[in-house]
Amino acid sequence: MSGHSKWNSIKHKKANNDARLGKLFTRHAKLITLAARDGGGDPEMNAALRTAIANAKVDNTPNKNIERAVKRGTGELDDGKELVEVYYEGYGPSGVAFYIHSITDNTNRSYANIRIAMSKNGGNLGEAGCVGWMFERKGMITVPLNGKDADEAQLELIETGADDFDVADEDLIVYSPFTETQTVAEAIEAAGYKIKQKEITFLPKQTVEINDQAAADKLFVLVEALEDDEDVQTVYMNADFGDNIEG
Repeated sequence: MSGHSKWNSIKHKKANNDARLGKLFTRHAKLITLAARDGGGDPEMNAALRTAIANAKVDNTPNKNIERAVKRGTGELDDGKELVEVYYEGYGPSGVAFYIHSITDNTNRSYANIRIAMSKNGGNLGEAGCVGWMFERKGMITVPLNGKDADEAQLELIETGADDFDVADEDLIVYSPFTETQTVAEAIEAAGYKIKQKEITFLPKQTVEINDQAAADKLFVLVEALEDDEDVQTVYMNADFGDNIEG
């Protein structure tokens, strides 16, 4: 899964700048609001909220943002806007499939913005279902290696119920069946490892190899254009980047 590792590393580097931190905080806040709305505002009684808050804290989301997001979800703060989750599907340059997760209070605005971003950057937005079948929902657990050899860590965690592993920078990425994410996470902790983040992701069942830097750059530009939209949470694609590609 070297292509996923490469993309994970590129995303990590791109996220580490001030311009994107504000958007990152907003994305965490929306996930917290949805979790609180669906399961209540007590993290001890709401596993989804507990996970959303923990992930937000890993990215240094301010406590006031977290508290406000919880209150929006429980209705203590009512801004008159209802958030909904939407997945948009289409193709980008080089025939790469794009699966775009959006949380929005205005689906018309969200659709229009994503369609424009796609069309201006060599892509096109398709009908619902056109590429969703190419992706599989998985649990994704980020485990800091703390200097430990990645191969050794994988051997120690192979019996946790993990499906697959990836390495991104100094972290081991553990994939699991999405319904078993919590069970696998608990097994990882029982094996003596700490967990940095725990979330649901979508992995491609088939990939498009990208070994040309110019082709990769076009994809990066499209991803950034999509992620610049306030409603876009995560952009998934089935590009498999070669080791020669730089982000």
